[in-house]
Amino acid sequence: MSVLRSLALFAVAALFEIGGAWLVWQGVREHRGWAWIGGGVIALATYGLVATLQPDGQFGRVLAAYGGVFVAGSIAWGMAADGYRPDRWDVTGALICLAGMAVIMYAPRNH
Repeated sequence: MSVLRSLALFAVAALFEIGGAWLVWQGVREHRGWAWIGGGVIALATYGLVATLQPDGQFGRVLAAYGGVFVAGSIAWGMAADGYRPDRWDVTGALICLAGMAVIMYAPRNH
């Protein structure tokens, strides 16, 4: 599997996890109801399935690497969905997390 396909899987996983959590948030905190919560639960389950499609068979490695994608994706989602305005430290932190994801997932290994 190519790095590009792996990155695409991380992006799809982020869409489902962050979107699912946002839907649950909207359903509970913004009183939008059970349909929003149910949609969020389905999206979160789909995230779990997408994560299993990564080529690396190590659960801990894939989820740790995904953490960096989640950080950056959450900031981007907040900007798009809620008008969040990240400051330079948010952006710097997200870039550090993405660099960590790249090292965890794509560094050459001797195995």
